[in-house]
Amino acid sequence: MPAVRQAGPEVVAGAAGLDRPVQWVHSGEPADIASVLRGGDLLLTTGIALPDSDDELRAFATSLSDGEVAGLVIELGRRWRDVPPTLVAACDELGLPLIALAREARFAALAQAVGERIVDEQLDELRDAQRVHDTFTELTITEAGPREILDAAQRLAGVAVVLEGEDHRVSDYRSGPDDIGSFLADWTERSSRVRLEGRTTWDRTQGWLVTRLGRRERRWGRLVIESPTEPPQRLIAVAERAAAALALHRLHERDRDSQVRRTHHELLHGLLNEPGNEEIQLRCELAGLVTKQRHLVGLTLRPVLDAHDASRPATPALDELIAATVHAAHELKVPVLASQSDGDVRALLSVAASADPSGEVDALVARVRRRHPAIAGAGRPVGRLSEADQTLKESAHVVSSVRTPDPARLVHRLEDVHLRGLLTLLGDDDRVRLFCERELRQLREHDAQWGSGLVEALRALVEHPASKSLAAASLHVSRGAFYDRLAKIERVLGASLNDPDIRVSLHVALIAEDLEIH
Repeated sequence: MPAVRQAGPEVVAGAAGLDRPVQWVHSGEPADIASVLRGGDLLLTTGIALPDSDDELRAFATSLSDGEVAGLVIELGRRWRDVPPTLVAACDELGLPLIALAREARFAALAQAVGERIVDEQLDELRDAQRVHDTFTELTITEAGPREILDAAQRLAGVAVVLEGEDHRVSDYRSGPDDIGSFLADWTERSSRVRLEGRTTWDRTQGWLVTRLGRRERRWGRLVIESPTEPPQRLIAVAERAAAALALHRLHERDRDSQVRRTHHELLHGLLNEPGNEEIQLRCELAGLVTKQRHLVGLTLRPVLDAHDASRPATPALDELIAATVHAAHELKVPVLASQSDGDVRALLSVAASADPSGEVDALVARVRRRHPAIAGAGRPVGRLSEADQTLKESAHVVSSVRTPDPARLVHRLEDVHLRGLLTLLGDDDRVRLFCERELRQLREHDAQWGSGLVEALRALVEHPASKSLAAASLHVSRGAFYDRLAKIERVLGASLNDPDIRVSLHVALIAEDLEIH
């Protein structure tokens, strides 16, 4: 600084501490002045009141060091022509910067110059902080998305900014002035080595300023800002405000999604129970379901869970399936209402009158199944919203009629489920239940008493009507043993299995049992 240079400064001790920050400047002469100074203060003195003895000079230097004073500046000429060697040695030993001024200096001018610099820097920090605050407040108010938030963070930081997921993979990034390729190289491996000690951490090894996204126990990603040197408070503020904006956006999205799902659930429930209600029809239009000159198709999707997932609640799978359905409909530009219902996802699609309803439904289900395995059933298209309950119920009946998913069939329809579809439609009728019990009761009782496996033999027979050899093989028994079981079935029932009516009746009872209509 000019005011310092004019005084002819010379560093005579403690040069290693010259990078200490100066918080303020004070001038004073008493030997016990350290008690009124604060950490980071720079002391200016002429030395006229300092002690003469070596012990007292060392004690003076020690008191300044213990008080974390930034440094000591002595103007020569009033007390000493040269700084006492004892004081020089003590300051060197303590790492306390000691500067000698060869010419007379105006301490007031020095204090003013340093004070103005400090105040200017503080004002700059305040202006930067205000700019950061205003930027992210505006983004939050306008519910900006991750792209806009990352753009703002990069613009304020002036360096590369990276958004990564919980698995340490890069989700998005913004380049800085340097080569982004080298910055992103081996990202996943390098990121997995960075551990956050708190909400925000500067990793010296990687040169990254890393901020956690979300609460510690439920974090869902991290924001990384390039910072080869220790980051200033301004950069930390950018990182934390950007992370807060990203978290708030995620919360808004979740709230919006929850509200949309609640609305869709209410509308679908209303269409099933009051399809002719004009208010419900108006709300469907307002929710984005186009109904005029459209094909309306009911679709039911049931998640396919593996052995591991089947032991867990189905809610996460249903949430994923609903999200996949809505996403696929959005990609195909097909308006949709989608909701969870009794362990399935139920949807009502609005297909343009000029389009093929079956083709549109197949295309949507194909996209859904790429993201989540599911059994799909579709109802017949209807032309009016007041008939939507029919196609929705049909789709649910179709899915309930599918015993095992057919990998080769994208979507099941009424014409695919035959007798199973009919029995599903009649599933609430007690007469069907009583029929099943009557047809199979004697065989069930015999199996319970003797462990004879007659019901399994009957099932093998009806499932392999053209080959008793295949039927026996499915039970892993010989043909002779299988024939013995068939003969025993006929004795227990008092009827011939060659009688078409008897065989059809038993087959219907077994199908109804599979569909849990009993």
